[in-house]
Amino acid sequence: MKRAGCLFLSFIAVAPAATAAFYFLSPGGEDDGSARPSASASAHSPEQDRSAAERRADDKTIASLPAGLAAPAKKELAQQIVASAENSTLDWRSAYGYIEDIGDGQGYTAGIIGFCSGTHDLLTLVERYTKAHPDNGLARYLPALREVDGTDSHEGLDPGFTAAWKNEATHRAFRDAQDGERDRVYFDPAVRLAKLDGLGTLGQFIYYDAMVFHGPGTGPTGFYGLREATLKEADTPSQGGREAAYLDIFLDLRRKAMRTKKAGIDTSRVDTAQRQFLYDGNLSLRTPLTWQVYGETYRVR
Repeated sequence: MKRAGCLFLSFIAVAPAATAAFYFLSPGGEDDGSARPSASASAHSPEQDRSAAERRADDKTIASLPAGLAAPAKKELAQQIVASAENSTLDWRSAYGYIEDIGDGQGYTAGIIGFCSGTHDLLTLVERYTKAHPDNGLARYLPALREVDGTDSHEGLDPGFTAAWKNEATHRAFRDAQDGERDRVYFDPAVRLAKLDGLGTLGQFIYYDAMVFHGPGTGPTGFYGLREATLKEADTPSQGGREAAYLDIFLDLRRKAMRTKKAGIDTSRVDTAQRQFLYDGNLSLRTPLTWQVYGETYRVR
């Protein structure tokens, strides 16, 4: 079972200063010029909101903290938990060649993190991959991908795009490109912000899974929008708040956002996975770990 849809285009409001900086900047705090927002996003530059000195201070803070979810074993665990909700498997690497239209209005959903042809992230992936590997089998679909971006259309993609994607996924370079784009757009920004908010490994995962599902948007159902809504009700640990209380409210708001987006959606990735970890007091996301998603039980030793 796949998630309800990619929400990358939910970036529809002007981001608060700190939020905008985290969205547009690469993990090292530099604007690499490649992660352009959707057409509906503000063109306001994060450099106008956050000084280089502030970014250096953030980098220093993060460097002083434990690796948390970025530790290799925890990062692998994070991909497994996400895959249990995204693809009903712990074998997340089996999804490199996955591609289908799941009928969510976002066009094709593909790859290890559910890149979508209608939400810009799939286009960005193929553009960046083609820049490094011009002769790849997806390059000829770039004009069509640019045309369908922001829509659910397959025009110019059918009938060959799905086969081309699956074939390209047999190449190590494209699998590496998917890994890199997952980290650049979703994993690294989520973990970076969670650490600055004073959250431990579980909190970092909760941010990451929300970033994957809701997309890095500032609208009411986007990741940054959910964080801003949570901050109105609770302080982060770095602000002196209790970690468990803050995360509980974040999950409440996330669950509500999921149901706002799609009535009747299965919210077990929150209810019987992340919320269970939280109520068990497993803030370090230690293993062995057992959870349920969509009625299936998963275990990692």
